[in-house]
Amino acid sequence: MMFLNKADNMSYSLFGKVIGVRKFANGDIEVDFHHEDEVSEYGYSSDSNRLSNFPKELAETLASTLASDICMEIYFSDDGIPTHIKLEECGDDEDDEFE
Repeated sequence: MMFLNKADNMSYSLFGKVIGVRKFANGDIEVDFHHEDEVSEYGYSSDSNRLSNFPKELAETLASTLASDICMEIYFSDDGIPTHIKLEECGDDEDDEFE
């Protein structure tokens, strides 16, 4: 769930679930994150110039939740950089949203 509008240039968060992960030999990680009936791709790369570059620790944590009953909220700073995540067990009502 997006709490604040990104266009307002304020901090915001997304609530959802990891539905796909790709890990590469060079250490890069790509994560498909389902939220609000859409899928966003986030990832970590050792190339700091890539867009949507997550900190390695956050990308690894997201990847570790694949095929689990864990939902998460990703928090972003006002400039769109992920700052932290909150993990929680998905309840029955959230499970229906991701099927």
